Amino acid sequence: MARNGYVWWYVDALSDDGLHGLTIIAFIGSVFSPYYSWARSRAGEATVDPLNHCTLNVSLYAPDEKRWTMTERGWAAVRRDQTTLQIGPSRLHWEDNTLTIEVDEVTVPWPSRLRGKIVLRTPDLIQQSFDLDESGRHCWRPLAPTARVEVKFDQPGRHWTGAAYFDSNAGDVPLEDDFIGWQWSRAALATGETVVLYDAVRRDKSRFLLGKKFDSQGGMAPFEVPQHATLPLSSWRLPRSTFSEDISTAALIKTVEAGPFYTRSIISSRLSGEDVIAFHETLSLDRFRSRWVRALLPFRMPRRSGYAGIYSC
Repeated sequence: MARNGYVWWYVDALSDDGLHGLTIIAFIGSVFSPYYSWARSRAGEATVDPLNHCTLNVSLYAPDEKRWTMTERGWAAVRRDQTTLQIGPSRLHWEDNTLTIEVDEVTVPWPSRLRGKIVLRTPDLIQQSFDLDESGRHCWRPLAPTARVEVKFDQPGRHWTGAAYFDSNAGDVPLEDDFIGWQWSRAALATGETVVLYDAVRRDKSRFLLGKKFDSQGGMAPFEVPQHATLPLSSWRLPRSTFSEDISTAALIKTVEAGPFYTRSIISSRLSGEDVIAFHETLSLDRFRSRWVRALLPFRMPRRSGYAGIYSC
């Protein structure tokens, strides 16, 4: 991995009854880390090792509450090999088309223990990746857009199964160097297929627009991106939008994460002739670059350099 670069692995899932959800992102070179950004600024023309800025972001959603954790850790708390990534007390392990994620973290801003296991079972992983910029400095790999997940949390008590999505992004330079922002969504169809839509604006003002449909065996086909549809502004006044074959069906159902530069939402739209429910994210990298935003981030993204500072609740 390039110094100053990044890689992340992303999982989202909804329970079969539609009441529970989660997102998990494991970062090497956390792209949204104020500490990584400040380290690069201090380094000047030198480079910074992304392994000193790793984190496991977990968001757990239930009808009555939401839990969030995103503690950054340095070299001393990170171990990795071809099948395993350990970040502090949490661990990801890959074996036989099964990703097991063991979470042992403390939530913010109100400290509580978040401890449990997520088992993601996938078809054969998709080997193809897609460049997000013309120079090939950033890429997206849709590893397993159609997967199944079993979630077992002891703290808090949450046990459920559901449909899941698994992908990865990687880059050789900071994300904000080459992008202004993007809108992204993934929707599960009644056929068992998944539709992914990317709408990114690059720094040179060019646009990256991508639509793909994936079946349950890992097959992939182009998907014609339908009409642009505007969604309501976020609570931080971030513009949100998506695509739908019928603009009247495009609507915000729920905002599950809201911040000054990023929102994650559940939306409705119409794709492939179906009314669908989709995970949706809006990212403003212009907002992320601003000093006032980076000054706020440590309250949601604490940093611990090793195990010594870990506490229990």
